[in-house]
Amino acid sequence: MEEVELCFPQLLNASCRRPEPPQSEDLLINILLFFTSVLTAALNLLVIISISHFRQLHSPTNLLLLSLAVSDFFVGLLVLPIEVLFTRTCWVLGDLVCALYFFLPVTLISASVGSMVLISIDRYVAICDPLHYPTRVTDKLVTVSICLCWICSVLYSVFMLYDHLKQPGRYNSCYGECVVNIAGDVDLVVAFIIPITVIVVLYMRVFVVAVSQARAMRSHVAAVKLQFSVTLTQKSELKAARTLGIAVVVFLICYSPYYCLSLTGGSILVGSSTEAFMSYLMYFNSCLNPVIYALFYPWFRKAVKHIVTLQILQPDSCEANVL
Repeated sequence: MEEVELCFPQLLNASCRRPEPPQSEDLLINILLFFTSVLTAALNLLVIISISHFRQLHSPTNLLLLSLAVSDFFVGLLVLPIEVLFTRTCWVLGDLVCALYFFLPVTLISASVGSMVLISIDRYVAICDPLHYPTRVTDKLVTVSICLCWICSVLYSVFMLYDHLKQPGRYNSCYGECVVNIAGDVDLVVAFIIPITVIVVLYMRVFVVAVSQARAMRSHVAAVKLQFSVTLTQKSELKAARTLGIAVVVFLICYSPYYCLSLTGGSILVGSSTEAFMSYLMYFNSCLNPVIYALFYPWFRKAVKHIVTLQILQPDSCEANVL
């Protein structure tokens, strides 16, 4: 009877006790998380294909959305399935895979946060300095910024998990366990307080300028064609800022609970139901982003229609009009 309760019965006292079998509620939650994982990967893959394939969508803002979609795609493809498979079960993949597993979500979440910061900067320049936006925010600059964002995310993950990567399993109390020790204060400041402060400050500035522009457009009716085209451009930029602003608000709602508990001095026990819920809430944000695009971006709906109907397989489909 005692051996049956161990993850590795042959290791006797060195093995962890096998967790209790999941209850019916846990099974339903795992099924829901599995479908969330599939939906997250599928929707973000549609975003990746859309922006990569259609030339009309090759803009600096959409490149930032592409970076965000890539990190969200891997959350749905790799992170969530492993969370589902190894919830309330013994870890049987070894200490090295455990180290690499924690390295993956830290990198992806850091890249998502970095992408959100870049999106906020992009909207700030587009709304607050529209005349210089085409010269200041170029495809080359955005590409370099995205590469630096991902490189910094990897380096940050190495820094946060250095002890764990150097000696996998050093924090495990028994075989069949996968735990890490992360410097919570450092993670709180670098991954939450600094980027959230930047995002909120920039979007508050964008909101103030957007309101003033909206009032100006209502009080001054365009009399010439040039003025009319400028007004349309401003409306387009404001609409993009509104849509991305919604994505930023959803991002804050999903990420804030996890870090706010640390900010108030509370502690989160790794493996507890609270930690699991807050982690899943952060991961669920990866599923919500493409849903927001589908609701507010006509180009995304048109691109998805081309993809689903296999029109992208036709010659010169990349030149299709999706705007």
